Amino acid sequence: MAMIRPQFLSSTSFRWALMLAAAFAVIVIALFGFIYWQTSDYLTVRTDRMLAMQINAIAVLSPQRRLDAIDDHVKQDSRGVQFAGLFGADGSKIVGNLEHLPRGLAVDDMAQGARIMKITQAGRSDQTIRAIARRMADGDVLVIGRQVDEAMEFARVVGEALALGLLPALCLCLVAGALVSVRAERRVEEVNVRVQRIVAGDLSERLPQHKNGDQFSKLAGIVNGMLDEMEDLIGALAGVGNDIAHDLRTPLTRARLALERGRTNATTLPELQASADKAIVGIDQSLTIITALLRLTEIENGRRSAGFGRVALADLAREVADLYEPIADDKRIALKTDLPATASSAFAQPHEVHGDRDLLIEAIANLVDNAVKFTPAGGQVEIALTSDDRASIVRIQDSGPGISESECEAVLRRFYRSDKIRSTPGVGLGLSLVAAIVKLHDFQLTIVPGPGCVVEIACPHQRLVA
Repeated sequence: MAMIRPQFLSSTSFRWALMLAAAFAVIVIALFGFIYWQTSDYLTVRTDRMLAMQINAIAVLSPQRRLDAIDDHVKQDSRGVQFAGLFGADGSKIVGNLEHLPRGLAVDDMAQGARIMKITQAGRSDQTIRAIARRMADGDVLVIGRQVDEAMEFARVVGEALALGLLPALCLCLVAGALVSVRAERRVEEVNVRVQRIVAGDLSERLPQHKNGDQFSKLAGIVNGMLDEMEDLIGALAGVGNDIAHDLRTPLTRARLALERGRTNATTLPELQASADKAIVGIDQSLTIITALLRLTEIENGRRSAGFGRVALADLAREVADLYEPIADDKRIALKTDLPATASSAFAQPHEVHGDRDLLIEAIANLVDNAVKFTPAGGQVEIALTSDDRASIVRIQDSGPGISESECEAVLRRFYRSDKIRSTPGVGLGLSLVAAIVKLHDFQLTIVPGPGCVVEIACPHQRLVA
C-alpha cells in the first residue's frame, strides 16, 4: 500500500522553502569551510615560524650547550606537544624525545609535515607533526617539531558549531515552509469553494480579503471589484431582453395592426397609403431602438477610442446650442449659453480635452435634447462651461420637473423611463448613451437631483496629445 504524504510537500511554497534551506546550508557550509581553511593556514604559518626561530636558537650553540638546550626544551614542555632530537650522521639518536629521524623529512628545508614516533613514559606513539631539520657543522642533524593538534581541535569545534547552528536553522526553514504552504493551501481551498459557488450562479459571493494587505488580499480585491462590475452588468442584462422585447413589441404591433386594418378595411388607395404610413412609423421606431442599441454597444466596447484628438469644449457646446436654438424657440423655451470666448492663439485653449469630437457632440446634444424635451413652454435651458483646479465642467440646466434622488442612477439604465415622462416620446436610451460616452473618455457624469434637472460632465485636465 502506497504511503500517503501530506499535500503541502508537493506545494510550490514548500519547494521554495526547501530550495532556500538548501541554498542557506550551502552558503553556511562554504562560510565555515572558508573560516576553517583560513584559520588552519594561519596556525600552520605561525607554527612554522616558531619552529624556525627555535631551531635557529639551538643551532648557534656549542655542541655541549646544544645537548642541554634540547634536553631543557623537552623537559619544559608540560603539554607534550614539543619535539626535539639530535641525530648523528649515520642517523643514530643522540638526544631528544624522537626515536629516529623522521622518514622523508628533508634536511635544510622549510618546515613540513612528518610522521614520528613519540617516546613518553607511557610508551611510544605514532603521530603527525610539523617539523624542520638542519644539518650542523659537525654532520649531526637537528630536528625541531610541534604537534598541530590545534588545527584538528579547531576543525572539531567548527564542525560542532556547524551541526548545532545549521541543523536547527534548516529545521526552522522547513517548518516555516510547511506552515506557509498549509496556510496557502487553506486560502486556495477557501477561494476554490467560493469560486465554485460563483460558477454555480451565486454572483453575490466574493473572495476572502484579509486586513493585512498582502498580495493575495490585493488580488482578491481586484477580483471582487471585477465581480461587482460583472454582477451589475449581468443584473442589467437580465432585464434588457425583456425591455427590448417590450419596447419593440409595441411599435411592431402597431405596424402589424395598421397593415392588417389597411388590408381589411381600406377601399381606396389613400386609405391604404395611410395604413402603410402608420406601419412605417412603427417600423421606424423599432429601427431607432435597434440603431441606438448598436450604437451603445459600439461605444461601450471602446471601438471609437482610436479617433481621439484635441476637442475645444466651448466650440462644441456652442455648435450644439446653435443646433437646438430653433427647436427651443418653437417650444417657447429660452436657450441660454454661458461659454468662454474662443481662443485666437495657436496654443491649446483652456477648455480643450482629448477625445472623440463626434461622440462628445452626441453626448451634449442628447442632454440638451432631453432638457428641451422635458422643459415646459416658457421655461429655460442653459448650457454653461466652467472649470476648477481639476477639470473643465460642461453643465446643462433646465427648469423642467427634474430628477428625484432615488432615480439618479436608474435613469442611466437602458430603457428606463420615469413615470412622470412616460407620455413623452422616447426609447429610454439617451442617458445610457451619454453615460457610455463619458465612461469611454474617463470623464465623470453627475446628475443633481431636485426641481429643474442639472447634469454635469467633468472633463479632467490632462496633457493633450498633439
